[in-house]
Amino acid sequence: MIRNASLLLAGTIIGATAAITVSQVPSLVPGVAYAAASDTYRQLNLFGDVFERIRADYVEKPDDSALIEAAVNGMLTSLDPHSSYMNPKDFKDMQVQTRGEFGGLGIEVTMEDGVVKVVSPIDDTPAAKAGIQAGDLIVAIDGEPVQNLTLNQAVEKMRGAVNTPITLQIERKGTAKPFDVKVVRDVIRIQSVKSRAEGDVGYIRISSFNEQTFDGLKAAIAKLDKEIGADKIKGYILDLRNNPGGLLDQAVAVGDAFLDQGEIVATRGRHSDQNARYDARDGDLTDRKPVIVLINGGSASASEIVAGALQDQKRATILGTRSFGKGSVQTIIPLGSNGAIRLTTARYYTPAGRSIQAKGIDPDIEVVQDLPPELKDQVTSTQGEASLKGHLTNEAGGDEGKGSQAYVPPEAKDDKQLQEAIGLLDGKIANAAFPPNPKAAVPN
Repeated sequence: MIRNASLLLAGTIIGATAAITVSQVPSLVPGVAYAAASDTYRQLNLFGDVFERIRADYVEKPDDSALIEAAVNGMLTSLDPHSSYMNPKDFKDMQVQTRGEFGGLGIEVTMEDGVVKVVSPIDDTPAAKAGIQAGDLIVAIDGEPVQNLTLNQAVEKMRGAVNTPITLQIERKGTAKPFDVKVVRDVIRIQSVKSRAEGDVGYIRISSFNEQTFDGLKAAIAKLDKEIGADKIKGYILDLRNNPGGLLDQAVAVGDAFLDQGEIVATRGRHSDQNARYDARDGDLTDRKPVIVLINGGSASASEIVAGALQDQKRATILGTRSFGKGSVQTIIPLGSNGAIRLTTARYYTPAGRSIQAKGIDPDIEVVQDLPPELKDQVTSTQGEASLKGHLTNEAGGDEGKGSQAYVPPEAKDDKQLQEAIGLLDGKIANAAFPPNPKAAVPN
């Protein structure tokens, strides 16, 4: 078991004398094991040789620490799109983010083909207010191209003091040429759960899974019970659209809030101590009222755990478009004063044993948003996990998901997915995929 590690649904430090010889390794077993170890340490000798040659002959004196950090990060990023090295500052920033408050622009990003790609803007943040959209490519930051930057370097440039401006050059499919967007940095306080009454329907929006999410969900349900009346609520809409994910324990807690029993998610890794199963405890906070979960191409990771659990347990109807397809778990492993590594250590599986890695969750009811005229020629879809270079394949094989629409209209009245969900819960729309009596659908 990896100790002092945190699980997310987001080491070797070599010193100045990097060469390690076989003679320094005791008790090598002759034969195949010896040959394998010998090859490994020969490669480490190669690394040491290159490192020393750079230090001795590079045109300018290099920064040894920067060289080592780049080498370690290169080793991790070669594994998959979600493994990476975090220096002490990045590690501290990540800890602040998972607590639900940090400084910056308010976007979830990844690296694709050498440029920064927006996975999703976070609700009510400077980026969202400036019009940044899921699928946008950030090709330059304050006039500097991002082509030769790592993802961590690009993110670092986008962070900065509160109230300072930054200019992002954006490429958006359907636009004739790149355009600039000016954003003013701010303290990003993530209120990960918001709610409101839609007539007799309780609407709950979860924008991310941080340490405050489950408590926020409990408060939202209590608020809606009081506002509408617990005996009058016809059902709940759980909106996970464009939610990029977050902490595994919070995904489990949110799933548990709607379940009385049964499995929520299982994780399986390379070693048996990385395998775990998470089950629901007695007590459904919504008193078994009907639930509709909204997902789209921007719903990833922890969002997919919740949607998959409620779908497989037949506790909720999933409505919208196919989710992103990030079915892997990252463990944050601290390295003392040297920061931490984010390492992919397991895949997760829904209660029915499905891995959604590179495939996503398919909705029970597919509803595609109507686009306003100004967006007709712009990309409003994500390509999903399957489009990321070096992504883990799905063990079950078969066709990988190609992403789906990720557009959510700013006005509720124009939100086709939301309006259909309200109509289903109000009984104004009939659909065979919507369970008429959720209490009868409880699995044994």
